[in-house]
Amino acid sequence: MNPKIKRKKIKILGDPGRVIAQRHLPGNPDRIKRVIARVLSMPEDAAEHLLEQVILDFAERHRDIGQIFRRHLKLVEEHLPPDPQLSETRQQLLGSFFTKEYSIESAALFNPSIVPHPDQSGLRPGDLRFIISLRATGEGHISSIVFRSGVLSATNLFALDPVSDYVETPTLILNPDYDRHLFELKLNEMDACNETTCWVLNQLPDWFTYNALKEKLDEFRREQGTLNPRQIETLSHIDWLAHSNYETSFPAEYPLSERVIFPVSKNESSGIEDARFVRFTEDDGEVIYYATYTAYNGFNILPQLIETRDFVTFNVSTLNGNAVHNKGMALFPHRIDGRYVMLSRQDGENNRIMFSDHLHFWQESEIIQEPTRSWEFIQVGNCGSPLETDAGWLVLTHGVGPMRQYSIGAMLLDRDHPEKIIARLEEPLLTPHEEEREGYVPNVVYTCGAIIHNKELVIPYAMSDIHSGIATVAVDDLLGCMRPLG
Repeated sequence: MNPKIKRKKIKILGDPGRVIAQRHLPGNPDRIKRVIARVLSMPEDAAEHLLEQVILDFAERHRDIGQIFRRHLKLVEEHLPPDPQLSETRQQLLGSFFTKEYSIESAALFNPSIVPHPDQSGLRPGDLRFIISLRATGEGHISSIVFRSGVLSATNLFALDPVSDYVETPTLILNPDYDRHLFELKLNEMDACNETTCWVLNQLPDWFTYNALKEKLDEFRREQGTLNPRQIETLSHIDWLAHSNYETSFPAEYPLSERVIFPVSKNESSGIEDARFVRFTEDDGEVIYYATYTAYNGFNILPQLIETRDFVTFNVSTLNGNAVHNKGMALFPHRIDGRYVMLSRQDGENNRIMFSDHLHFWQESEIIQEPTRSWEFIQVGNCGSPLETDAGWLVLTHGVGPMRQYSIGAMLLDRDHPEKIIARLEEPLLTPHEEEREGYVPNVVYTCGAIIHNKELVIPYAMSDIHSGIATVAVDDLLGCMRPLG
């Protein structure tokens, strides 16, 4: 017997008209100089006419396109002729040639997670304001994180807020301070500790800034002259690690749906994948939102951690330790017996659990679930952070079966000893319907996190890696259909 799950009519679809403005540097410096020369050779009236057309075509798609053009012109300043006397028209026009639009949702909008909004003011009794994070994918299959918000009513009617026509990327700030000890530990995990890293780190204090690190890297290059391949690789590792820890911030007045966390560091240059957000409560009652995600650079993946309190400022840092491998890290919403707890899937096949005294370091994991049912013979994994109930920790899982079909299942973990499964569904909770089977990756339903509201489990879920929907099921019905494990 399986619980009665209801699919809502609402669909969360990508909009190809939601674009960000990116720098566009066509080719090598010589080519950039040729582009500049062509623009500067235009008669002033022709330049004015062309800029007017560019503004007409693109200004309404961005909040301040003039500022964007000025910012991108600065990227090529070194290639301008000496002491150029550029009119405002010529500056704006030059900037437009080094700007391009990127449609963040043009290919897909999927793998959602849902958490309570930090602002619950002004609601009717029983209502809940929520935030959904989604993986947006555009040209070149580059993924980013976007957000939607809305309200669940007391009867779990689902209302999404209007989506802004604009999309904005944040201001990037590299970590103002780095802990030298933690930095060295991570380099050691990367097998990058040698005489080069010793020289650089020994020149730095216990806490150092990125600028201080950059100065020491430059100093090492000057002292060594010609670097050997190992030294070049080591310096690249150091710089790569520094750029993996950063802060991004949006103007607070921008609507949530305008904010996009787009890849900025080298380790995530090919995408930010499958963020699993969780509302985390510390022992003293402080609330922090964390999200684990997978950074991808086209060759390797790296688990990362996002921290935010307001969804305006986001701190991004690396997860460290021998147990931090593969995808699918999902943090429990509070400590258990004083320790952080996280689900994981290091081997790509089994569900595992990890405990740690330090949020950023995870050294050991143990298997708690292996594939045992035909719909999960290929692999099992989590589908987001566990949800606390009186009966135990409710965990949505995914299983992969014949024809690489992904289904969503569920299991229940002991509240005090979450390494112990106490019950589970024998059959999938959600499998792809006929209309959900077609997409970028066929035959997949998947979620990165659900929420419990008014005794119902609310599951935003992806359909074949192309768009997303919502399903609900009564928690008591779900738990009543699980088979106890003793």
